[in-house]
Amino acid sequence: MTAALPRHTRVAHARTTVDLAGTAWPLYKIEALAAGAVAFLLVLLVTQALQPAVLIAAGVAVVVWWARRLVLAHRAAPPTH
Repeated sequence: MTAALPRHTRVAHARTTVDLAGTAWPLYKIEALAAGAVAFLLVLLVTQALQPAVLIAAGVAVVVWWARRLVLAHRAAPPTH
């Protein structure tokens, strides 16, 4: 018996990954870490307190991480008819 399986197309990840220590990291993860680091430094500079700086930086990193991931997943999804 022969079954026809739908072909899965892969999106080229050359533009969306960065090689760090031999591991391909998605670019959205690096962007999220950078945004969290910038937010941490800015809040620390303004408030002079570690607790709000850490919490706000973590929140910024999570929001950027998931937002960029969802945007990239939406772009990579094939159009439905």
